[in-house]
Order: sequence, then C-alpha cells, then structure tokens
Amino acid sequence: MQLRTQTLTFRGEAGVVECAFDQPAGEARGWALVLHPHPLHGGTRDNKVVTTIARACVEHGLAALRPNFRGVGASEGQFDSARGETRDMLAVVEQFEAAYPQLAQGRWALAGFSFGTSVAAQLHAERAEHGQRTPDLLLLAGSAVERFRFRELAVPEDTVLIHGEADEVVPLTEAMSFARQHQLPLTVMPEASHFFHGRLLVLRRLVQQSLRALAP
Repeated sequence: MQLRTQTLTFRGEAGVVECAFDQPAGEARGWALVLHPHPLHGGTRDNKVVTTIARACVEHGLAALRPNFRGVGASEGQFDSARGETRDMLAVVEQFEAAYPQLAQGRWALAGFSFGTSVAAQLHAERAEHGQRTPDLLLLAGSAVERFRFRELAVPEDTVLIHGEADEVVPLTEAMSFARQHQLPLTVMPEASHFFHGRLLVLRRLVQQSLRALAP
C-alpha cells in the first residue's frame, strides 16, 4: 500500500500537538482521527494497533491523523487523565477542519485504542452536546472508556467495539459491562491480548469491514 506521511502540528490547550498525517496515494474522500493508548505506559501515535487502524483507514481512501497526546514526542503539556486530552482533541478537530475543508466535508471516522477510547468517546459526546458534527463512525478497540470517564456519556448505537478475549489490561468482563450499559454489540477476538499480538491482520480486516459499512 502506498501512502504519504508528514508531520503536522496544531495548538491544544497545553500547547503544541504533534501529529502524523497519513494520506493515500490517490485523492482522499474523508479523514480519520486515530487516538493512542496511555501516554504514561509507552503509548504513542506509532503504537502498532494505532498504525494498523490508520492504515486500514488509508486503504479505505481516508487520510488518517495520528496525534501524540500531552507529553509524548513533541506534544506539550502533561498527562491529564483524558480531560485535557479531550479538550486538546476538540481543538485539533476544529483546526484540522479549517485547514482541510475538502477532507472535512467527506466521511469522518473516529477511532481509539485503550486510553484513546476514552478520549474518543468523550470527544464524540462533547461535539454532540454542542450541536457540532459528529463522526460517521466511532470505533473503540480494547475499550477503557470508563476508566477515564469524566462526563455523562452517550455513544451511537452503531459504535464498533473490538476486544481481545485474553486482554490482560482491560479484562473482557469490563468491555462486556460497557457494551451492556450502552446496548452495543461487541466483537471478541479469540485468544487475542490487549495489544492484539499476532492478530493485527484480523484487526485490520475488522476495521475495513466497519469502514465499508459507511455510505460512500
């Protein structure tokens, strides 16, 4: 797969937000925001699960934006348990839409892995609450939404949840509880760990299936 990756910077509440921007070889028909796992436990925009999701989006014709959260890489600030990170991502979305209006008019996918799921879900909720456009797809892998939730939450009924049966960080029972609370289906990958070791190709196929369900 051919793609072009460049570094973009935006301004969050705590300062610079450094992002990798993956673009397909042809013309993109929308974009994806893909959010990484816990910054204090080695999570970065280059995490294998994050890049797998981003590549699936690029293969689907979407440009993929992978930000580093506060304190990671060249992103400024300190870890804020999803509160500050969510405010930063709200700012990034607004600035991205202003900088790339053609992409902003296309399809929009929002995905998170682990800690990133909490930021993604609350970003979605904040925009919905303020009457702003919400993503056409919300995808949460290895969901840890409740661990860092700071506000009332309502997620779309077509939210995609993907979890590993043998997740050693966020137990499957926790993911089931979240799915049950929001009446969501949950795709469980047999024997897969939190980081989907040896299962990344399967994860990519699941993401691609979810993207194909979006209207053109």
